[in-house]
Amino acid sequence: MKLFVPTFLLIILALAIYPFIDDDDAPKKLTGLPWQIEVLPDGKTRVFGIVPGNSTLAQAAKALGDDYELALVAKANSLSLEMYYSHYRAGLLSGKLVIAARTSDEALESLRQSAVKTEYMGDGKAKKLLLDETGRQLALQQLVDVMAFIPTVNLDDEIIRQRFGEPAELLYQPDGVAHYLYPEKGLDIALSDSEKEVLQYVAPAEFARLRQPLARRQPSPEN
Repeated sequence: MKLFVPTFLLIILALAIYPFIDDDDAPKKLTGLPWQIEVLPDGKTRVFGIVPGNSTLAQAAKALGDDYELALVAKANSLSLEMYYSHYRAGLLSGKLVIAARTSDEALESLRQSAVKTEYMGDGKAKKLLLDETGRQLALQQLVDVMAFIPTVNLDDEIIRQRFGEPAELLYQPDGVAHYLYPEKGLDIALSDSEKEVLQYVAPAEFARLRQPLARRQPSPEN
């Protein structure tokens, strides 16, 4: 019994750091981790088994599993098609994964007309429109545009640099959020003291869409 408490604490500590140990030290090679971004010969990238701008939602479902929600999401004056995994997992690393599709106005209108049920989300400022089978089949044909991963564990500057490498640019925003930018990987990591971290992935050729909304470079809080 004397060894129970320290042993238990060691197990908890191991589980906490396991997602961030070197891949070579893991008992077996894990795949589908958020820093495992493969740059393809054509300049596109593959992450979570998906190629943004090239894979369809059907291919994403095949790679990630069928435990997802698929719906149109209406916010203010915007309407988007999204695939949502509430419990994405790779080994002991888990989080929420949202995949937004690249959808034409015509396809969005067809999907809207196929909606059979409306549900409000979160604080009621957004709602999701659930699709009939015809709408779902059309939705699954659409291309993956942007992926957003929200990890359950907390990241920090050291972990980000260790796992993802040195960012090409680091922007500190007026709201206190730091953006670690990796244009060659199509990745923007938003790090905040008050909110959960968000990792956004796009095709590298589309990276300007993530960069442009950000304010000009702000000085580091340490300066």
